[in-house]
Amino acid sequence: MVHIKKDQLKPIGVYMGAVVLTALLLTLIPSYSFAGETNEQVDKLLEPWTKPGSPGCALAVVKDGKIIYKNGYGEANLEHGAAITPETVFYIGSVSKQFVAFSIALLEAQGKLSFDDSIRKYVPELPGYCDAVTIRHLIHHTGGIRGYLSLLWLAGLDEDFYHSGEDVIKNLLVRQKSLNFKPGEKYQYSNSGYLLLGEIVHRVSGMSFREFAQKNILDPLGMKNSHFHDDFSEIIKNRAMSYFQHPKRKNEYTAFISKFDLVGSGGLYTTVEDLFLWDQNFYHGKVGGKQVIETVLTRGKLNDNSEQVYAFGLVHGQYKGLKTVSHGGALGGYRAMLLRFPEQRFSVICLSNFGGFNVAKIGYQVADIYLQDQLKTPGSPKTEKKKTRFAKLSRKHLEDKTGAYLNPGSRRILKISVSDEENRLTLQLASRKYLLAPVSKTRFKILELNEDIFVVFSRENKKSPFTMQLFAGDRLEDTCKPVQLVSPSPEELEQYTGEFFSPELNVTYTFVIKEGKLWLEFRNAPDSPFNPTIKDEFILEGMVIRFSRDSEGKINGFTVVEGLTRIPFGKV
Repeated sequence: MVHIKKDQLKPIGVYMGAVVLTALLLTLIPSYSFAGETNEQVDKLLEPWTKPGSPGCALAVVKDGKIIYKNGYGEANLEHGAAITPETVFYIGSVSKQFVAFSIALLEAQGKLSFDDSIRKYVPELPGYCDAVTIRHLIHHTGGIRGYLSLLWLAGLDEDFYHSGEDVIKNLLVRQKSLNFKPGEKYQYSNSGYLLLGEIVHRVSGMSFREFAQKNILDPLGMKNSHFHDDFSEIIKNRAMSYFQHPKRKNEYTAFISKFDLVGSGGLYTTVEDLFLWDQNFYHGKVGGKQVIETVLTRGKLNDNSEQVYAFGLVHGQYKGLKTVSHGGALGGYRAMLLRFPEQRFSVICLSNFGGFNVAKIGYQVADIYLQDQLKTPGSPKTEKKKTRFAKLSRKHLEDKTGAYLNPGSRRILKISVSDEENRLTLQLASRKYLLAPVSKTRFKILELNEDIFVVFSRENKKSPFTMQLFAGDRLEDTCKPVQLVSPSPEELEQYTGEFFSPELNVTYTFVIKEGKLWLEFRNAPDSPFNPTIKDEFILEGMVIRFSRDSEGKINGFTVVEGLTRIPFGKV
């Protein structure tokens, strides 16, 4: 088995409008402007990926029902030097989700299920608290079911530990004691939800999900080089192997080899040419017809009736004034992006076999080339800065906002400081820093992001500390409270040591002190210590540990906070 780092399990952030802002800050999509509509510009853009011995990508550009340009860059197999072509087969990760949701929509159109059915009607072994979770909730990521990839990571298990949806349900999901939130209250991207949708297709149709998709979608569309991969040992002709940058040697790569073969949350192997056939189905409706096409483009809604950007495995968005429908995918070293501009009948399909390849960035840059005349804001980031009027603040008005702020939802710490070089505020989240440009004394804009992301400071009076709010446009995303960071001594850290057990994960964590730091001893544990944040809280790689105390003030357990997931551990 191959152990995958937690960040390698996450899908690409193409659904940024629907996630918490602190996650949005981790994904940057630069803006570029090009003159002319030439295929040569695309080749120049991707020229760095044409070096011998380098992974790369396959690309298809679609306009008005035709592929107007397609090419391959780099090598599909570094051991044999096989070139990537438009016929090369890639794993596309979460881009597969739209096929899963489409399958559910086909069954609904046939009267075999209802979107508002409880998922326990089809998966009765799930806990009783899932009665209120509907198929519709799973489609739009509003069901609150914990993500199985995160659960595997927290349990110290490899991503390819289980080989069927039923195994994941029986050994992971059934053990969970609660949802992350009341169904319909929030949006949280959930691979478990789509794994369950794939299982529901199987149980309703009487076919494996692979068979259903092949018979009802892939074969009718002529996608001859596509299949849902439910057997890791199966040979795939023309498959691109995937790679990561070698951690120590520049210009060298490491191969990603996995036995992962779960379907639903992902699972589709395909080519850019086959995805073109799928892309065109959204215009002619050969499979599903107009009714199903309209259905799968329908956005989800929360209980408060607020409309979300996530539809049926598809994300509604906007780029430089033009409407988009897209989704990205990532697992191991594979990266995938299907980006559609429906009103322009234009699409970019980009599939890569390198974990460091930014398919979203390339997709939008290619769109810049071909759609330049139609883009409403074609300027570069520098041009955008010239259009925005910023205030000039004294150092005093900057320094009074510095310090640490806690996001109460994610428990992540955001640090505000003053950059001496720029004499501007900087926002630090984990290892990433962003310059903040003042719009007023209390409102700042993050310039590195395409989106209008603002940081707003407020306080009750001049003597009280500032509270920091994060806005996406006019929409409030997060409110962060000022906190005092702590630095416990090795002696103070001793109270956090010992063994702690979680019945939901069926694992024991052991905390020890090494070199004056708090370390986790556990299979596949990160090779770094936990860093203290505020009293009784520590963080490492996005995982927060919140220790709890009994009535006598002694440590009696902790809660793991991973996104919206909360999993308790008790001291043994």
